[in-house]
Amino acid sequence: MARLSQADLVDLNHKFEQRTPQELLQWAKQTFGARVASISAMQMSGTVVCHMIHTSGADIPTLFVDTGVMFQETLATRDRVMKEYGLNVITLHPEQTMEEQTEQHGVLYLTPEGQEQCCHARKVEPLRKVAGEYDAFIGSLRRSDGGKRAVCPILSVDVETNTVRINPLAEFDDDHLATYIEEHNVIVNPLHSQGFTTIGCNRCTTPVLPSEPKRAGRWRHLGPWSVYCGINPSDRDPSHSPSIELPQELVDRVLGRMTDYMI
Repeated sequence: MARLSQADLVDLNHKFEQRTPQELLQWAKQTFGARVASISAMQMSGTVVCHMIHTSGADIPTLFVDTGVMFQETLATRDRVMKEYGLNVITLHPEQTMEEQTEQHGVLYLTPEGQEQCCHARKVEPLRKVAGEYDAFIGSLRRSDGGKRAVCPILSVDVETNTVRINPLAEFDDDHLATYIEEHNVIVNPLHSQGFTTIGCNRCTTPVLPSEPKRAGRWRHLGPWSVYCGINPSDRDPSHSPSIELPQELVDRVLGRMTDYMI
């Protein structure tokens, strides 16, 4: 095994700033083969990535974490994406139901510490359980989302799942995203038209006023201390430069030392 750090990806990230999302998806498939999957919570950016995978013809599965307390509209959006885009959407579940978790731990999401524990159990852990099957995950983070994501790289290393994270929409601003959705008639979670700028579990997500930040509707009852669930590495605060371990041959492919692809 070989070490791949965030610092190793600096030059490649700079190069990829000039690439289109479709080119980045092509690179991901050619580099990681069957060991790459997309992750989608069926929000607006996520369904755009699903549409791009669909139109590219790339055989890339999509992982959807059903926390057990998702909005029905989100589940319906997942089902539409499966049916209309023909994608292989794999639904992951936490080990406990919300009822079982509450019986054992109480209502976790009422405190910042409990919210972190709840999100880790219901979102991160299901992903970690299948992480050994993949070397890379494709996300849908955008810098225009602001906050910690304002500087999210296209490529990052995720220590939690020992994978490379790929964000092909990093450069997409709100206008660019809206234009793509309109031009391609992309499936959109109907909650977005009901005041939800970001969508998570039904226990901890509310609509947002036009004057509020985009993520004001997440864990509103906890104030400004809880705005991320921790499933994305760029939302965390690492205490050191993160690195992961992958096969040497794969690290060489990622960094272009052995190049058998063109984008």
